[in-house]
Amino acid sequence: MEFDWNQLPFDLTENGLSMVEIEESFEDPFSVKILPDSSAFGSRSRYFNIGRSMNGKNVISVYSTNGKIIRIIYSRECVHEEAYFYLKQMNESLMA
Repeated sequence: MEFDWNQLPFDLTENGLSMVEIEESFEDPFSVKILPDSSAFGSRSRYFNIGRSMNGKNVISVYSTNGKIIRIIYSRECVHEEAYFYLKQMNESLMA
């Protein structure tokens, strides 16, 4: 998939992440893709991704996609609970 970086709805410099780190979090083999469970997100085709960049940053992103192009709505580094959830999912994948 390709990323659409045109007209981002947020400022990348405010969260200390680069476009490369965000893309790497999607390429992480243990990344967790979460489908919306509320009508507010479901009606707008918004999805969540939690993954790790190559330099070890845990990144959470809200995005939309048409199946070919990913458009980032917002990304930031994970808080402790989100990083814990990612690690738990990764460990479960490794144990399976």
